Amino acid sequence: MTRDEFNTICDGLKATTHVVQWGNADVWKVGGKVFAICGWNDGKAAFTFKATDLAFEVLGNEPGIRPAPYLASRGMKWLQVYGERGMSDASLCEHIVTSYEMVVAKLTKKKRAELGV
Repeated sequence: MTRDEFNTICDGLKATTHVVQWGNADVWKVGGKVFAICGWNDGKAAFTFKATDLAFEVLGNEPGIRPAPYLASRGMKWLQVYGERGMSDASLCEHIVTSYEMVVAKLTKKKRAELGV
C-alpha cells in the first residue's frame, strides 16, 4: 500500500480529520482520537493502527509487523506494518477500518451523534 492509498482509505471513512505531525506523519482521527498513522521507517511508509486484542497477539511477531513504537510501549494495543511481507493491502485496509470502528465505539453517544457515526 502506498501512502496515498492509505490516505484515500482513511479519508473515505465518515467524519475523519487529517493532520500532519510527528515528523511528517499522516495522522488520521475521528472525534479528535487517533485511529491510524502513516509515517516513515527507513524511507519507506509504515502504517500504524489500533488493534484488537487477538490481532495484537497473533500479528505482533509476524515478519514486517511489530507492536507500534511508542504506543505499544505504553501498554496500548497498536501495531505497525513496516516491512515488505507485513500483510496484504486488503488485510491492512480491514485493520484500518477496524481501528476506526474501535475508536468510534469509545466516543460518547453525544459525540457520535454530533459526528453522525
